[in-house]
Amino acid sequence: MTQQSDEMAEKQDGGEVPDAAPLLALDRITKAFPGIVANDSISFQIKPGEIHALLGENGAGKSTLVKIIYGVLGADSGTLSWNGAPTAIPGPAAARDLGIGMVFQHFSLFEAMTVLENIGLAMNDQRDMTALKQRVIEVSTSYGLPLDPDRHVHSLSVGERQRIEIVRCLLQNPKLLILDEPTSVLTPQEAEKLFETLRQLSDEGCAILYISHKLDEVKALCEAATILRGGKVVATCDPRQETAQGMAELMIGQKLTPTRRDGGEVSRTDRIMVSRLSIASEDQFGIDLREISFKVRRGEILGVAGVAGNGQTELMSALSGEIQNRRQPDSIRFDGLSVGSLNPAERRALGANFVPEERNGHAAVKDMSLSDNAFLTAATRMKLMANGMMRHGEIRSFADKVISAFDVRTTGAEAAAGSLSGGNLQKYIVGREILQEPGILIISQPTWGVDAGAAATIRQALMDLARRGCAVLVISQDLDEIFEICDRIVVISEGMVSEPRDIEAITVEEVGLLMGGLHDLADTVGSEGRANG
Repeated sequence: MTQQSDEMAEKQDGGEVPDAAPLLALDRITKAFPGIVANDSISFQIKPGEIHALLGENGAGKSTLVKIIYGVLGADSGTLSWNGAPTAIPGPAAARDLGIGMVFQHFSLFEAMTVLENIGLAMNDQRDMTALKQRVIEVSTSYGLPLDPDRHVHSLSVGERQRIEIVRCLLQNPKLLILDEPTSVLTPQEAEKLFETLRQLSDEGCAILYISHKLDEVKALCEAATILRGGKVVATCDPRQETAQGMAELMIGQKLTPTRRDGGEVSRTDRIMVSRLSIASEDQFGIDLREISFKVRRGEILGVAGVAGNGQTELMSALSGEIQNRRQPDSIRFDGLSVGSLNPAERRALGANFVPEERNGHAAVKDMSLSDNAFLTAATRMKLMANGMMRHGEIRSFADKVISAFDVRTTGAEAAAGSLSGGNLQKYIVGREILQEPGILIISQPTWGVDAGAAATIRQALMDLARRGCAVLVISQDLDEIFEICDRIVVISEGMVSEPRDIEAITVEEVGLLMGGLHDLADTVGSEGRANG
């Protein structure tokens, strides 16, 4: 691996000719915002047909850089060259005209409209919807991304929605395709299908800039990588020749300590008991929960796996008390007590803490300080209020303790929550709940979009909390995470959950099939695997 190098490792097996001229070249790109240099003299190149990874921890400068490439932002200095010529990209439309397409992590689709209507909105020069429909069918079929142009988006799975975004780019014949965390919403089978599509595009000469925190898939897919840290290029490499841990350590600038599952035993005492829980979603495009049952014991971590949009939001709301089930108060019991009709504050008073998926606006108020955000959920349990008055010294002390214990990178406890990077805010939110030492913790997407270092910190903290007797329920789309920290697993699909399975008794392939609703096939695969074993 070459540190501080301007030369990328050459492709070794097939694909583009090693000395091919670059399609995109960045030369000393710099972009600063008040108080921070997001991109500091960044230089690298992408050749036609190359699948090139852009890696870095949260706040490393990846998002700013791709926004510059796609025309959303302008660089303060430096040169962007396209096909060897210095080029200005004043906006996304100009980027698309050059042949640059981008699939963002968060989709921009109208759920009440059809696939065809959503695609048509992005095709400025398209007026003949009949011809466009035929093109959608042809392109989606030829790249193995089948779509029904007449389906409404709200009726599609998350994986199918991602296909819309990709096909929308492919219809514009891109020469460079930028993908931001593309597999975060996919089953393993869907992810492998996406990789086949990307390899096909690469063979046809399309360059791909691939952003992901999943380093094993970067190793499997990419032939070159640029690693950022603190807004600078710190390394370039061929991911196929490196270990995932080695790349992660370059991203964070220090040794990565593996998580430990040793110590502590799961008790027979059930702390979370869910029995035949059925709730109608309050969202017109949401998923109703149907006859959900499971238990989480003292000292255990139970994982709820599933593709986004299969009832996870509704399950979290039901367990936290944001949705109450007054008709079935016994459908949820904490430490033997019926809580189905209790609100979140009443459930917290019983020793349960919660971490929702959405950081800003749900788990934290971005315009409030970290101290004030600590007070919001810890006031009672940590005795941060006396005689109706806030104890500001104790609040500040608790916030400082969270910052220190979870290595939150911030200017201090009075910094606004919105000033933190996503990974640091997530560490703060998780730390705020864990340091209250709850008996029950229910957490959704604990490491969503965070870098390897922050993810390791959070996962270890969850395992340590379970070892101290807490019952932990983890709702996650990250199967690597679930297999790393959980004792048992259930899979949620279309508002229903599978039977709980010990983590050692199920494979990633089986979980992927269950996530796709293929329960019979998953049972067959599992039976064959156990027989062969």
